[in-house]
Amino acid sequence: MVKQSKQILKTGLIVISLFALVACSSTSDTDESAMGNEGSGSSSSASNGSSARTSAGSGSGQLSQEEIRAQNAMRQTVFYFDFDVAEFKPADRETLTFHARDLAANPSKRLRLEGHADERGTREYNLALGERRANGILNYLIVNGASRSQIEVVSYGEERPAQTGQSANAYSRNRRVEISSR
Repeated sequence: MVKQSKQILKTGLIVISLFALVACSSTSDTDESAMGNEGSGSSSSASNGSSARTSAGSGSGQLSQEEIRAQNAMRQTVFYFDFDVAEFKPADRETLTFHARDLAANPSKRLRLEGHADERGTREYNLALGERRANGILNYLIVNGASRSQIEVVSYGEERPAQTGQSANAYSRNRRVEISSR
């Protein structure tokens, strides 16, 4: 019971820390995106940022930098993990944030997070590891705006390899969480 309470407390602290980190980085990402869209011919940076935001919102059919980044992020549905690790890679944070925002903007949308592991370890251990990996992504999505009711978590452990074989490459391709529509 004490061990479970510590685990819940530890998970809660991680979730709160991730929320704070994302909240801080979201503002700077938006500011950098707006700055990246500014023209170079004007002397006033304030008017440049304003015109960049206006053109992004116009009906010209052109996508803003942020919209392009969001579309690219939404195409990534497989997230890879290091050996015997359940935490997703820091490089995947931005992509997962776009997935969370998409879920928040579309309350009727539903996803399945499918956790996988390579064949090393027992069947039971790999099922648990796949579940921990999927739950790590689940928690991140929830902290960033998704609703728990939109997401289903399934672990396949080692049962559905993306690549067969016993090479380092095959193992690394099998340590993953896949996002699929349900």
